[in-house]
Amino acid sequence: MADFKRIGILTSGGDCAGLNAVIRAVVRHAVEHYGWEVLGIRNATLGLMGHPPDAIDLTLDTVDSLLLRVGTMLGTTNKGDPFAFPMPDGTKQDRSQDIADGYSKLGLDALIGIGGDGSLAILRRLAQQGNMNLIGIPKTIDNDVNMTELSIGFDTAVNIATESLDRLHFTAASHSRVMILEVMGRDAGHIALTAGIAGGAHVILIPEISYRLKSICEIIAQRQRMGQNFSIIIVSEAVCGEDGCKITKDLHGNEQRLGGIGQYLAERISACSGAETRVTVLGHIQRGGIPSPRDRVLGSAFGVAAVDLIAENQFDRMVVWKNREVSSVPILDAISDYCCVDPNGTLVKTARGLGICFGD
Repeated sequence: MADFKRIGILTSGGDCAGLNAVIRAVVRHAVEHYGWEVLGIRNATLGLMGHPPDAIDLTLDTVDSLLLRVGTMLGTTNKGDPFAFPMPDGTKQDRSQDIADGYSKLGLDALIGIGGDGSLAILRRLAQQGNMNLIGIPKTIDNDVNMTELSIGFDTAVNIATESLDRLHFTAASHSRVMILEVMGRDAGHIALTAGIAGGAHVILIPEISYRLKSICEIIAQRQRMGQNFSIIIVSEAVCGEDGCKITKDLHGNEQRLGGIGQYLAERISACSGAETRVTVLGHIQRGGIPSPRDRVLGSAFGVAAVDLIAENQFDRMVVWKNREVSSVPILDAISDYCCVDPNGTLVKTARGLGICFGD
């Protein structure tokens, strides 16, 4: 039995399905197996900046019914770099010491941070500077965290995208249309590729493989000649226009956000193929929904493993899923690169073997 510890846990970056399963597993294992105390930090690093820090006691009763709950019970944020934090007067301040102070004020022996590569990079820098014992857990629907085969939230997002494709098949056939489904994927096309195969898409467009509109229109025309009056296309939001430029939307304050590739393609495909074309943008629907069984199991396994790493005093590490089991790697290795789709990998070869077009 390890010595008594007080540990903290926070969720950072975008939300996704399965986060509450991690929180539940951490609390159950830490309390029941080790007899530790667990504090939940609200709204990621913003909670540690507070005076006093914004944290709650996480007990067995608190987490009893979390498996099916969507999002994160602790709240999260993907804004406000703590090293250049926006202040009310418009200036930016380094608030990193406030976070280290919050860690100390709460009397934490370790902190479990659940996030993607960006969040984990910030958390590690904070931990190194503030002498905090950090364990990382990978989560992102994009599944692009390096060194792990799976990240929390990916499986549920793929299930939602696949179900959407299933539904689009019938309305596309009924109206002889080309249906385009735009899915998330900031830098990588894992959702589009996996859901595209599972959902029977005819064209999959991902940022890792360049495409030509002419090739897509030829596939649509070929299907029409074969008596197939409809086509299904799935595209990752990170796919560029044919000129190689990102397709973005203007937001308040001149901020740019990925989005619009579906409409971009629809207009051009309709013009070159003559096919009536419609677009569905899934957006944040992919982040919601009851977590899939796989995300619940993965989150549970990651939570238990993270607590065990703390008991073994192994810090500055991230839990990963490899070869059907949980292990861990240095956080620095995980954030040094991101995991994109391998254009020569098994899933791309599978899709090509099924006759799916990548537009190249």
